[in-house]
Amino acid sequence: MAKRTKRATASTAAAATAASSVEQELLAALERGGESLTTGRYLVTFKEGAVTEGVQALSARGLRAADARDFAGQALTLQGVAGADSVVLPEIGVAVVNAAPAAAAGMSLQAEIASDSAIASIDPEHFVFIYSQMDFLRGFKSATDAIAHGLGGPADLRMPEADTEEQVQVLGATWGLIKCKVPQSSRSGAGIKVAVLDTGMDLGHPDFAGRPVTSQSFVAGQPVQDLHSHGTHCIGTSCGPLSPAGTTPRYGVAHKAQIFAGKVLSNTGSGMQAGILAGMNWAIANRCAVISMSLGGQIPVQPSYTAAGQSALNNGCLIVAASGNSASTTGAPANSPTIMSVASLDQNLSPSSFSNFGKVEIAAPGRDVFSSVPRPTRYGIKSGTSMATPHVAGCAALWAETSPSLRGMNLWNKLLATAQPLPFPASRVGKGLVQAPP
Repeated sequence: MAKRTKRATASTAAAATAASSVEQELLAALERGGESLTTGRYLVTFKEGAVTEGVQALSARGLRAADARDFAGQALTLQGVAGADSVVLPEIGVAVVNAAPAAAAGMSLQAEIASDSAIASIDPEHFVFIYSQMDFLRGFKSATDAIAHGLGGPADLRMPEADTEEQVQVLGATWGLIKCKVPQSSRSGAGIKVAVLDTGMDLGHPDFAGRPVTSQSFVAGQPVQDLHSHGTHCIGTSCGPLSPAGTTPRYGVAHKAQIFAGKVLSNTGSGMQAGILAGMNWAIANRCAVISMSLGGQIPVQPSYTAAGQSALNNGCLIVAASGNSASTTGAPANSPTIMSVASLDQNLSPSSFSNFGKVEIAAPGRDVFSSVPRPTRYGIKSGTSMATPHVAGCAALWAETSPSLRGMNLWNKLLATAQPLPFPASRVGKGLVQAPP
């Protein structure tokens, strides 16, 4: 757990967002009736470069704030600051404000936004779910049903784990790595920080023994240890080993990258934007060159995500995110103009039937992807734009290793410039299939 700085002691006496768990929030949403996808809190996005003024504006309204800078590495844990009215994420210029204090302070969605205000936008906070081969509303229903019945996790949020001898056909490397020209690349991702914001990681997985992992949970009451499997699978694809034990094929791209495992989704595969944004803030504060996000929802462009994406680019980081699996328009956060949207491809390099379309920058293997999963199973096959995204993240790390100048927008442009063109509309595959450097 992150250590607080001296400044935090005073700040957290009136610390941040309610530390209730994702599950409690989902149950509260169920009790409100309907299929509410909002939590009741608000996301206040400051104008670029106006964090100090924005915090002052909140303070003027009597809102007590906790600040992520009061935690080492800005690893603010919401359950550790459970007394304040708001949480400030200064790296991305966003504050999370509890509903009751906002109402008491007389804040409205429009009154606070003016030409002379430091506040650019005030928006409701949404629930967030993993992107596996399923749509967003099914994820919401499945997660809440499982929670309501006291289960450890919804079964249909977990893609079935496969028999590796039967389903992995490529000896030596997975089909996805081969299509992306990873095996012949001379690069390893050495020295490049890759953050994967997801359901955490199986920190004891034998394939990662001896690899330094920086980990942090942003989910109330849950350690980083992945009891779902989605996060471990994504980390395996982006940063798995060069030579797994025995006859297991190579499934990881950037096998020497520095892994930053941020748990922003619970073991049921659900989360809230506050936790997602806190993880993004942490990854940017730690200057992770690549930030991979296989999560989201079918909601409009979110100003808070757009601000986070711009902050990442300004600080030499690149966020890649899954377009979504609803066979519909690209969801958030991938629909933000400052975040690279990734579509899924089948083994014949055609767009996957579930893959979202519209704002798509690039495509990658996403159907029947073999990677690591938590023990004792160890390996499994999953499908979704979630699986395509870490292929792009891993290749981005390899490209970043080739030159210190390939950071932020330069890295974005390099990925697009080197993608293999495909005979499909850009709205389905962007510039084409991501490729590793020689």
